[in-house]
Amino acid sequence: MADLSVRIGDLQMKNPVMTASGTFGYGEEFADFVDLGQIGGIIVKGTTLHHREGNPYPRMAETPSGMLNAVGLQNKGVHYFVEHIYPRIKDIPSRMIVNVSGSAVEDYVETASIINELVHIPAIELNISCPNVKQGGMAFGVTAAGAESVVKAVREVYKKTLIVKLSPNVTDITEIARAAEAGGADSVSLINTLLGMAIDAERRRPLLSTVTGGMSGAAVKPIALRMVWQVAKAVKIPVIGLGGIMNARDAVEFLLAGASAIQIGTANFIDPTITVKVAEGINDYLDRHGFRSVQEIVGALEV
Repeated sequence: MADLSVRIGDLQMKNPVMTASGTFGYGEEFADFVDLGQIGGIIVKGTTLHHREGNPYPRMAETPSGMLNAVGLQNKGVHYFVEHIYPRIKDIPSRMIVNVSGSAVEDYVETASIINELVHIPAIELNISCPNVKQGGMAFGVTAAGAESVVKAVREVYKKTLIVKLSPNVTDITEIARAAEAGGADSVSLINTLLGMAIDAERRRPLLSTVTGGMSGAAVKPIALRMVWQVAKAVKIPVIGLGGIMNARDAVEFLLAGASAIQIGTANFIDPTITVKVAEGINDYLDRHGFRSVQEIVGALEV
């Protein structure tokens, strides 16, 4: 068996397979289906400083080769997480990572500071696709200055591995990635969902209550793959690739494009055991091609 272990900053994982935030709950929901200890890292659903109800229903819609979601970061807030959820998940034998979201820099900083004290949470993933209420609703992650400012502020209070999740809804994603790196990120993960919409023609109404939402699934993979390839060449920190990974072959493609690890999202809704299948599939690929370590194929695309 090949060596599947990877390192992201100070975060050591047994294999490069992670779950994408919002698609795997808090991990415990999937315990009846899959051995959680075989997953490299589990990124729990988005956590904010205060309780959020999320958007009105309907907030999910199926699309050709994908789906739209507009859940709206529904969660009970970081204090509830610390008191009620953390005690239940802290001993799961995987790397448990919290996705942190906010609507102001101060929200991110306070939430990250609270999570920094949790011994069994070795990393956070910063979701900078959130709208900045102080800047008229423009997402932090769509400008280099906005991205760097929030990352830098969080870096001052968060002492463990800091992953920054990038939005694809930008003109030049490499510029945003470099800004996150300059702000102190240990890694960047990409891509977050693409902005899309769906319409019920018979009712002449949008399928989502918010009209637009985040598109994910197999249809976004070529875009995600291209962006990961571009960013991997633009920054020195590790890149985590996600977007339309439905099987082991997809995962290997992201690794070849320069990702040091990958995340599986929408595929979890189709097959709750897909994470372990992908890890096994990566090992099979390495064995078939004579590689002894997953590190050997990271960025090994020949162009």
